[in-house]
Amino acid sequence: MAQLSTPKLSIAVVQLPFRVGDIAANRQKVIDGIAYARDQLGADWVVFPELCLTGYPPDDLLLRSDFLDSVERSLAEIASSCHGITAVVGAPLRRSGRLHNSAVVLADGIEVARADKRCLPSYSVFDDNRHFAPGESPCVVSAPNGMRVAIAICEDLWFPEPVAEAAQQGADLVIGINASPYHQDKAKEREAVVAERAGETGLPIVYVNLVGGHDEIVYDGGSFALDKGGRTQARAPQFEDGVYGVEIDVEGQVSGAYQPLAEPDQATYAALVRGTADYVHGNGFTGVVLGLSGGIDSALTAAIAVDAFGQERVLGVMLPSRYTAQRSLDDAQAAAEALGIDYRVIPIEDLVAGYESALAPLFAGRTADVTEENIQARIRGNLVMAISNKLGLMLLAAGNKSELAVGYATLYGDMCGGFAPLKDVYKTQVYRLAEYRNRCGLAVPESIMTREPTAELRANQRDQDSLPPYPLLDELLRQYIEQDRGEGELVVEGLAPDEQRRVIEMLYRNEYKRRQGAPGVKVTRRAFGRDRRYPITSGWQGTAQFRKDSKIR
Repeated sequence: MAQLSTPKLSIAVVQLPFRVGDIAANRQKVIDGIAYARDQLGADWVVFPELCLTGYPPDDLLLRSDFLDSVERSLAEIASSCHGITAVVGAPLRRSGRLHNSAVVLADGIEVARADKRCLPSYSVFDDNRHFAPGESPCVVSAPNGMRVAIAICEDLWFPEPVAEAAQQGADLVIGINASPYHQDKAKEREAVVAERAGETGLPIVYVNLVGGHDEIVYDGGSFALDKGGRTQARAPQFEDGVYGVEIDVEGQVSGAYQPLAEPDQATYAALVRGTADYVHGNGFTGVVLGLSGGIDSALTAAIAVDAFGQERVLGVMLPSRYTAQRSLDDAQAAAEALGIDYRVIPIEDLVAGYESALAPLFAGRTADVTEENIQARIRGNLVMAISNKLGLMLLAAGNKSELAVGYATLYGDMCGGFAPLKDVYKTQVYRLAEYRNRCGLAVPESIMTREPTAELRANQRDQDSLPPYPLLDELLRQYIEQDRGEGELVVEGLAPDEQRRVIEMLYRNEYKRRQGAPGVKVTRRAFGRDRRYPITSGWQGTAQFRKDSKIR
């Protein structure tokens, strides 16, 4: 007598980008995803990411009644197309005068059930508490094979209670829909947390994540499924769009394709490429321009641009002044040739002289200082912005997190740009990412990799004349920004206490610059911008404010 097979539930995991505010396009993606999962994969269920209908996060679009009306009309249209399969769709929905972050379960043209997000995060990049009311109870739905499926939404998986209560109501499986942003090592962290929930309840869990860039946030996908023992048995690729199948049986066993997690630098580089591409394309640009200085930041930014858009859509411009060394000219050209991009040289010396002549009467009797250095940077910013306007290319700013932290960047100069791919990348990691990218094919010439960093705005200038060595600077910044360590808790061997205080003062003093800078991809635990919200005007300068010689400058 043949042995009967264990009943299985076939689930299609839809890992796609959903653009914030583009309800019509997102609605069509959901309808197409339902049809593909049913007709091509033969799935019983199809699951979409958190707030897929609006994109995540929709922010204060949620305050508009016309926006929410459009969501409800679109959801009704999706329901009418959902036959022969059960769909889980994320959307903001009103109920009894309150707005919820919801997961709607649709089948046979109607809404079968609705789960409301219970744990609402208000940290890092999240503002759920600003817009949503919390859900109050678990949502458990019966599946065709007799399994009972619990629906959870993102943060609900980071706390034991929601999954435990679902288990108490007889759930056999948990499906979690998510918009979980990337930062370094985030994928391992999420799988470890979700494994805890599986271990606590003995329930398999399917985790569906958003993919793609939105402003400063990039979502890495990497959707996965764990068996009842908390072991990852299926995983979708990171940063790739797709619809992936997974099967779960009544015994809690899971099967599906398994993609290993990317290595740290590989994942971060992919995040930068994806975030840059989606931001530029999402804002209607088809290509980019950037200044090529012969330094490593601009070379790596050019490599990211080529990988995001293709070499034919990237223009590099070298803008030499009297302080630009021949080596910089050679290195910039070598970087452009390695990447195969269009490369132009526009000397600025005559323009600098014109500025100096115009300002001479007002500056008479005053010693040359950083003002004259910044004039050069601002001329360059003006020229590349003109190229951006005329050619319809988005200008990429090449500054890194270390420079932006301490203000080692010129406002309206090298900070000009529509997007800053390296905004959340420390200088030391810039070198690591360049090394990674060179392993995939030469992008950053060796001469650039080995050269001492310099802004070349005055004779014989070195970054280290104004800043601590980058390894020490970056370690201090990581501890102070990402770990919130106070001065007495900082452990940076080789950096004297007075120098540490100077760096911290520079960090606070330059908040006004960062507030005016271009957005960039978040890849660390705490990025400047949406992720780190500090006042511009403030008497707080760290504990350095208690020193008698401390000044706000």
